[in-house]
Amino acid sequence: MSVIYSLKNVVKSRVLDGAGFRLQVPSVEIKAQENVALVGHSGCGKSTLLDMLALALHPDAADEFNLSPQGDDTFNIDTLWKKKKQNVLAKIRKQHIGYVLQQGGLLPYLTVRENIELPRKLMNMPEDDSTHSIARVMGIHRQLDKLPGLLSAGERQRVAFTRAISHRPSILLADEPTASLDPITARKIMAVVMELVKGLKITMITASHDWAHVYKMDLRSLHQEAEVVENGNIYQSTFRD
Repeated sequence: MSVIYSLKNVVKSRVLDGAGFRLQVPSVEIKAQENVALVGHSGCGKSTLLDMLALALHPDAADEFNLSPQGDDTFNIDTLWKKKKQNVLAKIRKQHIGYVLQQGGLLPYLTVRENIELPRKLMNMPEDDSTHSIARVMGIHRQLDKLPGLLSAGERQRVAFTRAISHRPSILLADEPTASLDPITARKIMAVVMELVKGLKITMITASHDWAHVYKMDLRSLHQEAEVVENGNIYQSTFRD
């Protein structure tokens, strides 16, 4: 399989008055159609790393930060940030990346159907039956004309996943997507999602603090190592294979 993400010595710091947080990734490659979990406790930098992978957060430094979403064109993400090519980064995000937030991030004034179809409309994709077909697989096809506020927490996360893959991205990112759900519902949702991404040949990267969940879902893990450095003022979090 081709390599989608290639990161070497990527660093992101959030330091104020000599105290704060530093995230670093010495060397990581993620291949097409892999299912990967970023594993670590809350506050260790999983969301920060996901935001960088989503091209929403600029790394402070990187020897290499390449993205090849379809195995052909390779984008030097760090260079695009440095050259302030926000329009190029936005286009890559829109075309190739789907992102599921911890609380779903659904727009409350749009129906389920309108939420799901939003990425497709932003890309001027033609209308077809894909919304209904994916919604049926996810078990929310009877909820399409409801507003998100009328759904259960589990249903809202199913909608969020459906929206994130409605435009057939190469990459699906998910930030603790089942943290607010009970374990049984969480396992059911993730089992369906993993079948979908496998069928659609999507690379999935999810953040989780639940080691047991990652093990049961057979996800390759990038685990976090933490230490306090620089006179005890900087919390440093490192992600490795």
